[in-house]
Amino acid sequence: MKSELIIDVQPKEVSIALLEDSRLVSLQKESRNIAYAVGDIYLAKVKKLMPGLNAAFVNVGYEKDAFLHYLDLGSSFASYSTFLKQALDDRKHQPSLPKMKLKPDIDKHGQITDVLQPGQELMVQIVKEPISSKGPRLTTEITLTGRYMVLIPFGDKISVSQKIKTSEEKIRLRRLIESIRPKNFSIIIRTSAEGKRVTELNHELRTLLQCWEDTVARAQCATAPALIFEEESRIVGVLRDIFNPDFESIHVNDPDVYSQISKYVNLIAPDRSSIVQLYQKPEPIFDHFGITRQIKSSFGKTVSFKSGAYIIIEHTEALHVIDVNSGNRSKAAADQETNALEVNMRAADEIAR
Repeated sequence: MKSELIIDVQPKEVSIALLEDSRLVSLQKESRNIAYAVGDIYLAKVKKLMPGLNAAFVNVGYEKDAFLHYLDLGSSFASYSTFLKQALDDRKHQPSLPKMKLKPDIDKHGQITDVLQPGQELMVQIVKEPISSKGPRLTTEITLTGRYMVLIPFGDKISVSQKIKTSEEKIRLRRLIESIRPKNFSIIIRTSAEGKRVTELNHELRTLLQCWEDTVARAQCATAPALIFEEESRIVGVLRDIFNPDFESIHVNDPDVYSQISKYVNLIAPDRSSIVQLYQKPEPIFDHFGITRQIKSSFGKTVSFKSGAYIIIEHTEALHVIDVNSGNRSKAAADQETNALEVNMRAADEIAR
């Protein structure tokens, strides 16, 4: 099966289409005008404590202060707070997290006033983007996400995705990660790690650890509020989750995004870097690859097959109705049963798509 990724970059949004044998199987649209992206990390300053909400308003440089609830501090906040204080008190030397002795978890039912004070500097990560008049929602439980794993500082656990079904593979991955995991870091093993070799996993782990050290270093040089780690562009974020080394090509119509994707593919699969191609023809990229027509067809109620058969999809309040029609099939089988079976099999495939 030939898999292709087509990326249409427009001023206000990015559309990402996944094709299999030239048929559209996935379409994602992402807005480009959001200033604060989930995953971004800031050096911020506590502005006001709200004991009634058991939360704090935090200045991250947004027009509206961000919201940080006590429960979003994370159980390892005491260790996090000690480490950050060391880093900000001595900005010339970065403390080593693996050499640090972790402190006990904070009280699950504690009060925000017991652990925070106005003016205190925090390293925070956005977990929810600003909506309408509300500012972003924050956490101090920092996570760095890769293709195969999620790295969480100030922890000591290994979790394995429940989507990995075989117990043998779960045990293998757990043992493998345990052998390369640095002290005082928790790791969540993602589904895409299934079947991967130690060299691939170790390479990504080292990359994520370097991201953590670079983020702390930027915090030591920054004056709050300041952005100290920017989540990869949304396009690269989506690519990270769906990328398959079996992709035959990735076409993109924007030079900057092309550069980002090339860099990312070169990092995770250097031998496949040539699959990323910059589309420069005057015809719109989605028109060129026949995606526009397929989108219109998918959102209409009638979907035709190449054989001449078609389905009609209608929905009511209670249910969806799908009517399968053989139409004017050019290569209809001699007997009715075989013909009906072929049409229904094509319809089943199309309905799933």
